[in-house]
Amino acid sequence: DVVQIDILYKQENSTVVHNVGSIKNTDPEWFEDGNWFKNKGLADYDSYSPTTKGVFIVDTENIHAALPDNQFLRVWDAVPRKAKAQEITGNRLVFANYTEGYDMSIENADFNTILTYGHGDVVLGQESCWDNGLSPYKLIEKDNRYYGRGTADNKGQHLINIKALNSLLSVQKKLGFNFKILFEMGEEIGSPGLKAFCQQNKELLKADVFIASDGPRISQKIPTIFTGSRGGINFDLSVNLRDNAHHSGNFGGILKDPSIILSHAIASITDARGQINIPEWLPTSLTPDIKEILAELPLVDAGFDLDPDWGQKELTMTERVFGWNSFSVLAMLSGEPEAPLNAISGHARSTCQLRFVVGTDVNKIIPALRNHLNSFGFEDVNIHESEMTPFPATRLEMNNSWLSLITKSLENSMGSKIDLLPNLGGSLPNDSFSEVLELPTIWIPHSYAGCAQHSPNEHLSVPLARQALICMTALFADLSKEEKV
Repeated sequence: DVVQIDILYKQENSTVVHNVGSIKNTDPEWFEDGNWFKNKGLADYDSYSPTTKGVFIVDTENIHAALPDNQFLRVWDAVPRKAKAQEITGNRLVFANYTEGYDMSIENADFNTILTYGHGDVVLGQESCWDNGLSPYKLIEKDNRYYGRGTADNKGQHLINIKALNSLLSVQKKLGFNFKILFEMGEEIGSPGLKAFCQQNKELLKADVFIASDGPRISQKIPTIFTGSRGGINFDLSVNLRDNAHHSGNFGGILKDPSIILSHAIASITDARGQINIPEWLPTSLTPDIKEILAELPLVDAGFDLDPDWGQKELTMTERVFGWNSFSVLAMLSGEPEAPLNAISGHARSTCQLRFVVGTDVNKIIPALRNHLNSFGFEDVNIHESEMTPFPATRLEMNNSWLSLITKSLENSMGSKIDLLPNLGGSLPNDSFSEVLELPTIWIPHSYAGCAQHSPNEHLSVPLARQALICMTALFADLSKEEKV
């Protein structure tokens, strides 16, 4: 049940959070009218109105006291122990869990310390596109799957890890290692503020190893470990020639068509099978040892047909997604697609993305694209860098001792080899942990490629989740016996 509501205010470009007021469920005004504000000394509000039970709307120009040091303690939240909001950056909350009380007291200074991570934010629900009987906003179990937005990306995955810790504590009454949890609410928009938070709190987040879960396995039946991720950068391409559209009969042939110009510009970036034509966008890190590791892996179990005739021709399909770079067009718009007119549009726009592995210089991606477009005569094509923070590419050395230890534990639980992947094909804020905190990063995903994350009908496989819970409980049990590495 909700015990207390704090009404907070924050300006977009400020890190200061103002406490407008608080109301407790024991207050007589909890379900009553605006007298609550008068009783609390907040009568100078422009307007206030209760809507439904427990919902309040405030409209005011007044700013009240700032929270001390941008921090506040929520002792009533349903978290394993006391949690404190450490910082509010980029309009998103970043939470860190404390092992005990108000400080980072630990069970034993000689124990290993594990840092984990998860994100509570999700992409848009796309409610109208889900199958009948399913909803992004309601958890529904059907056909051995849990449906709902965030079940796979990422709430279901870090919940499995927390439940595994619960199982260990219920038996041993202690963990046998120190455990720190970091949750954020901005991963889907590039994790704004996360890297800065880690830089400012290195001592607070100090650990021996980073273990977390996000992304898909290669196979539904076998656990996967990956140690980093491809980077990702988004940008828009646009052609803006005139403010208005003009009759295609009267002006066709004597007015430039921005859609055709943009289409040819995009087509110049790759060939007809998606092979990248910009030399600076090609990686240098697909070395023989990485190729050897990838050669042992099966093709991604997507649950639908893949295209063997797409991507870098001389590479295997596994190498193309885990060892190479890929360019994608995420969206395109010109004119009025829902109601086409016999007119030449004045503008066209597309949103594009480059996924890239270690060995690609992220600072050269946009300048190289500008030079490429100019060389083909596409000076009319504008490049707009996304406000979304690019995720750098990361990868752990594959002979790391923590990687060996965790791989062995999972293989003992399965009774067979698992899939060991240098990096995920998608992107994650792994550099905050691998580069800033300088930790070996081990990701153990609890979903699969066909889970429909970022799409309608997102789901978590029940058999996969059950297997993951067993494996993670066994892993934590093994680590509880492990001497400090």
